[in-house]
Amino acid sequence: MILRLFQKILIAGCVIVAFSGCVYRMDIPQGNRIDPALLRQLEIGMSRSQVEFLLGTPAVVDLYQPDRWNYVYYLKRGDDGEIEKKRMTLIFTNDLLSEIDGTLIPG
Repeated sequence: MILRLFQKILIAGCVIVAFSGCVYRMDIPQGNRIDPALLRQLEIGMSRSQVEFLLGTPAVVDLYQPDRWNYVYYLKRGDDGEIEKKRMTLIFTNDLLSEIDGTLIPG
């Protein structure tokens, strides 16, 4: 009787330990995820409204540099914990896009 109870407790403990290692971890995306097809449409000379329509509102607009828009994307993968960071800085001159810099440069 005691042996059967011990056997059941041991099996339950093994099952709990085995399944506790199978936890699903979600991907955690933050910032602006930009579609490469939309990024290819980005061109020097576009107006602010055209850029915003194409890419969406920037993640960061500096209060002291309103002609500089920053698009930032950060992804932490849940399965392996790998971190992906991408950024793109757009500079406007006279309300027209004049410079593109960063790791999300259109190709």
